[in-house]
Amino acid sequence: MTTSNVEIRKLSAADHDAWLPLWRGYQAFYKVDIAPSVSTLTFGRLTGGTEPMGGALAWSNGEAVGLVHHIEHRSCWTAANYVYLQDLYVAETVRGSGIGRRLIEYVYAMAATHGLNRVHWLTHESNVEAMKLYDRIADKSGFVQYRKLMG
Repeated sequence: MTTSNVEIRKLSAADHDAWLPLWRGYQAFYKVDIAPSVSTLTFGRLTGGTEPMGGALAWSNGEAVGLVHHIEHRSCWTAANYVYLQDLYVAETVRGSGIGRRLIEYVYAMAATHGLNRVHWLTHESNVEAMKLYDRIADKSGFVQYRKLMG
């Protein structure tokens, strides 16, 4: 598959049925099970237009084959906001075809259009194949994530 026949489109409320299998695939990839009520809430936040969140789907031959979610947020280091690319997933059947790159470039373009200062994301250290792409299109920050779950 080439990405020339792939269209990246902003996620809309009408896309729920196309989005959900990809969202579930993403969860399976990371071996997590997000409650259906949280998934419903998340989709509403991504498409409702009132949250600093959004997303896009990659479409090929009428089928959604990839997703990206992003969250705009403030920074103490710059006047302009940043964008956190929270979720990126490409269907297993089309991985390696450039769709992941196109989805990231969609977020880059959105950030540039809105005058945002930075796009950043995390990935698990075991996601070696994806990191080959990330190493080509972004810079490693050198930071290590720490976290404490609060509930």
